[in-house]
Amino acid sequence: MPSSHLAPALQRPTTLVLLKLGGSLITEKSRPSTARPQLIHRIAAEIAAARKHNPALQLVLGHGSGSFGHVPAKTHGTRDGVSTPEQWHGFTEVWRQAGALNRIVVEALHNAGLVPISLPASASVTAADGQVASWDLYPLKAALAAGLLPVVYGDTVFDHHRGGTILSTEDLFAHLARQLQPKRILLAGLEAGVWADYPACTQLVPEITPDNIQQVSPALGGSASTDVTGGMTSKVLQMLDLAKVIPGLQISIFSGEPQDATLQALLGEPMGTLIHAEDTQQ
Repeated sequence: MPSSHLAPALQRPTTLVLLKLGGSLITEKSRPSTARPQLIHRIAAEIAAARKHNPALQLVLGHGSGSFGHVPAKTHGTRDGVSTPEQWHGFTEVWRQAGALNRIVVEALHNAGLVPISLPASASVTAADGQVASWDLYPLKAALAAGLLPVVYGDTVFDHHRGGTILSTEDLFAHLARQLQPKRILLAGLEAGVWADYPACTQLVPEITPDNIQQVSPALGGSASTDVTGGMTSKVLQMLDLAKVIPGLQISIFSGEPQDATLQALLGEPMGTLIHAEDTQQ
């Protein structure tokens, strides 16, 4: 199929949104391999409602692994590299657990009337020292052009330098954003946003920009559960870097737990902490 067949859906880049459902949101992160099925099904219904309200909305959905992938990943040190037989066993265990959660998410999306298709990074992405080195995006673009809902997720991948590693959903989104130029990236987690006083969590940081990142950085602290892919600090800095290079990009970190929060975010309501770099763009 020639690439021109993809043009109709990709001529509206301002409608493209990348949405991540964080592992802290869709799993019980303190209990291994424990999903939150009711919440996953409710959010799937909110995504379907947003698509119905705005048929022009193009969406790539990503999700974390939470208590499925992070526990074996920490046990085997998979993010840092894979070389021994035991580490390769851990590599496949992380892959298996991440895939198990993905099947739960995809089934919920299907039951909500959406048309999801999972595109595992392990089968299509090659890394170099923990960064995306190559990724054939034709299947994902074709899925968008066909009106499907492509689903990606944090996954194990083969790495030229480390043997194997883990790429988080944010790692994948960073690459996708540079290639597809979305209008917004929505990161739905358990927390309401970035807290200025974590772990007290009484004061939310309303926005993060290149101008205030130094003031905010002390607040980018720990996580209540295991996170082998960098936690809040890595997430915020990675997203701010994207905002600097993609004109007009806005990123929201918000809680997907309240009823209709994900729906409102998809429909453009300001939610949680906003990351942007408008003041640095010409």
